[in-house]
Amino acid sequence: MAKELLFEIGTEEIPASFIEPAVDELRQKLIEQMASGRISHGEPRTFATPRRLAVYFSAVAELSEDLSKEVIGPPVKVAFDPAGKPSRAAQKFAEGLGLTVEKLERFQTPKGEYLGARLLERGRPAHQVLTGALTEVIHSLKFPKSMRWGDVEQTFARPVHWILALFGSEVLPVVFADVSAARFTYGHRFLSPDRIELSGPSEYESSLLRAHVIADPDRRKAILLERLRAAAARARGNLIEDPALLDQVTELVELPNPVVGSFDESYLDLPPEVLVQEMKRHQRYFALADGSGKLMPKFIAVSNTTVRDEQVSIRGYERVLRARLADARFFFDEDRKAPLSERVEKLSRVVWQEKLGTYAEKVTRIERLATWLANAVGREQLLPVIRRATLLSKADLVTGMVGEFPELQGIMGREYAKSSGEDPHVALAIFEHYLPRWAGDALPTEDSGAIIGLADRFDTLCGIFAIGRAPTGAADPFGLRRACLAIIHLVLARHFRFSIAKAVESALGALEPKLVGMVGKPSEAAPAQVVLDFFRARLKALWSERYRPDLVEAVLSAGFDDIVSAQQRLEALSRLVSDPSFESLATAFKRVGNIVEKQAKDVPAGKVDAKRLKEASEVRLAQACSAVRAKIGDLAKADDYPGVLKEIISLRPSVDAFFDEVMVMTDQREVRENRVRLLQEVRGLFSQVADFSKIQAGS
Repeated sequence: MAKELLFEIGTEEIPASFIEPAVDELRQKLIEQMASGRISHGEPRTFATPRRLAVYFSAVAELSEDLSKEVIGPPVKVAFDPAGKPSRAAQKFAEGLGLTVEKLERFQTPKGEYLGARLLERGRPAHQVLTGALTEVIHSLKFPKSMRWGDVEQTFARPVHWILALFGSEVLPVVFADVSAARFTYGHRFLSPDRIELSGPSEYESSLLRAHVIADPDRRKAILLERLRAAAARARGNLIEDPALLDQVTELVELPNPVVGSFDESYLDLPPEVLVQEMKRHQRYFALADGSGKLMPKFIAVSNTTVRDEQVSIRGYERVLRARLADARFFFDEDRKAPLSERVEKLSRVVWQEKLGTYAEKVTRIERLATWLANAVGREQLLPVIRRATLLSKADLVTGMVGEFPELQGIMGREYAKSSGEDPHVALAIFEHYLPRWAGDALPTEDSGAIIGLADRFDTLCGIFAIGRAPTGAADPFGLRRACLAIIHLVLARHFRFSIAKAVESALGALEPKLVGMVGKPSEAAPAQVVLDFFRARLKALWSERYRPDLVEAVLSAGFDDIVSAQQRLEALSRLVSDPSFESLATAFKRVGNIVEKQAKDVPAGKVDAKRLKEASEVRLAQACSAVRAKIGDLAKADDYPGVLKEIISLRPSVDAFFDEVMVMTDQREVRENRVRLLQEVRGLFSQVADFSKIQAGS
């Protein structure tokens, strides 16, 4: 038999950012507690609003499962004396289990024969186990910040006002702080403030809905989005959708009620990003755009309740936003009183990282590395734009607007560069060097911004690794993973061909004056290999989302210094694996690799000596090798990796014949070494694409 289980914690309004992690933790910890208590159950559902965290199970067993276990006691030779009489150790062991010595059994173990017993622990009534489990869970929930209230010792995100704990129709006696569990919950604070008594868990969601609370967050979000779009349509505009803001507002309300307000059109001459940030960050308003995508002087605010006079509510929303926009106007006008270039000097007084210096020093390093990158990728003609944009790239950090809204860095740099009369390409590069800012964000439209962005991120990666602040599994305060992924996306999107290793070396070289005074040698603080290993890990994680992980590993093992080339090799290899001949090709390569790995260390360096090729099949393999080598050089330069693989595949018959007809490990040392060198050449051809030994058979 099974019963429903419902557990709800009712509180004062919990901060929106706390809610989703908390209800996830509540669900997971309760599942763990039920597992340890041997209680079987169905899949749980979670509910969450600003005033409640809840978990519901449609089916929970009424009894925990029986547990059969073996208990091992003393060794037999200790349990009995030479006459076979039970020793004190055997008697004590039996008494501890509530048995007589005669009821004990003998068990063979790796350590010998031991005395023991088979015990059956009967299942307990689930309500007993669940009471302890729920009590443990509510006491163990963690929040970024917790508080105490009244005279209680316990802490929670916000004061707890009620606990609902129902197992079927039975109230489980859970107690937390000064609150004991009951069978009632509460609806909307204003529209349905009276308590709601439930006879069973299945009434929960529908009862709250009648009390003006949409308890399911997914349903509430869907309704909110539907109502936002409808409100936008009534205002003859289009909702500027913002998933993060939608999630946040969903957690701020129990009954979303969007209303449309407006602001003075004169504010539309501010950059649209400024208006959107003012609406979003401070007020949690949604912005609207017209059919052409231009920002409208309107917004949608979301109330947590319906009101008698909607106009009164709207006027309140408009009044608050009016003050915010006036502040934005002030910052914008004040910032433009001085050209952006005059702010560059102030960067020498702004610390980027205490061990790595100021933003002025960082800008100097970025310019040096950006110049190197521009030359490396053949964009020397862009150097005037790159150098000017780099000089101004961080100047907006000392403006009033960015001080108020750090999210607008780069955007305000672009706007202030335009108003200062800078080249439009310089202004665009200032903005685009920050792109992409997050997963799925837009990429630069011009090479100048992309190159500056690469230089900025290489400097950050190498600098932070150099001072020993590598990210951990729990924290990445400098966003190094994001920076590394951005570099990869930029390189692939712009098709930049340069050496990652040399870029890292150049970045570390620019950092050397800072590192020498700190640790003696920069290579000791952040060896290039550590940074390259970080790149490798990011590439592996990124590409393994689209390609077979063993193919990704095979390609990366053959080198990733040129990221564009590595991706092209991976794509070509991924297409090849579906070919029926691939399995035998991989097997042949692995045979080659195994011999080379075992024998090459004992073979002096040198080339294959044609005079020592005695068997016809090894002569043919050597000739085939030379022919393939001559062809794939040009194919690789043209990035024709399908063509390279096609030529490599042509080696398979010669390789197979070689292994069928030639004894590599002959007693003649010079012949043996010559054959190993021939196999080294074969492996070298394969390794231009991938390390085939990493490919798993039958994957």
